[in-house]
Amino acid sequence: MDKKDRIDAFGAASLIGFSALLAFNQVIVKVVNEGLQPVFFAGLRSLGAIVCLWLWFALRRRPLGLARRDLGAGLLIGTLFAAEFLLVFIAIDLTTVSRASILFYSMPLWMALMAHVLLPGEKITGVKALGLLLAFAGAVVAILWRKGAGDASLLGDLLAVAAALCWAGIALVARKGLAHVAPDRQLVWQVLVSAPILLVLAPLFGPLIRDLQPIHLAGLAFQTVVVVSAGFAFWLWLLTIYPAASVAAFSFLAPVFAVALGWGLLGEPIGLPILVALVLVCAGLILINRQVPQKV
Repeated sequence: MDKKDRIDAFGAASLIGFSALLAFNQVIVKVVNEGLQPVFFAGLRSLGAIVCLWLWFALRRRPLGLARRDLGAGLLIGTLFAAEFLLVFIAIDLTTVSRASILFYSMPLWMALMAHVLLPGEKITGVKALGLLLAFAGAVVAILWRKGAGDASLLGDLLAVAAALCWAGIALVARKGLAHVAPDRQLVWQVLVSAPILLVLAPLFGPLIRDLQPIHLAGLAFQTVVVVSAGFAFWLWLLTIYPAASVAAFSFLAPVFAVALGWGLLGEPIGLPILVALVLVCAGLILINRQVPQKV
């Protein structure tokens, strides 16, 4: 498909579908955590993704292409990937899907702040600054306004924010250290490095098996094949076709879908704090990702 300068109908439908998949993914994590310890679950997912990606490259007759010159950046992005999913899987175990998703998908807020300091040409404009303030206010509301939070723990909320910081770090490494590496090869670095880290650390977080049932194994397979291997690769492919800012603008839909699915599938309460936080974060993300017309 040829590169495009704007989102067309196919792109919009794809990105809306991907946002819904990411939201459903949070529900799957919550369910599978009942049968598998979260860190062990994350490690198994990365291990399975290695196999899926190897098959992908083999079928396309492409070498993995992991160059020695990329070792440092590859180890860093893989370590951040391990930290991201260690944190977010535990966060979803401790708090609700709704709260974890709102905080986790605040990632563009932290990415914009990092890019302002570290990436040339990524300075924060007035509109972005307003978006940052709104998104930050939404995160604060989600963490501190705990009326109706139920069993959701403050630690789980904070771990979701930490996971978002790691996700922003991954995006930064991809932009600065691995920009010359094809997106699917970047994903190979992430799962190849994260799998052993997560599997080695897993015993430190308690028994590896909880109340394992077939539904948990099905969720693990779905995560491995559909979300990590196919879903992330599809999203990275979309980035090669459509403008990155336009693709990123659809990220605000993920927490919206997640709150709805958490309520509809898991029976999570949707109180005023969640709704206020959701509106603030989504408004902030829209402004952060807004494209400002160039003056001529």
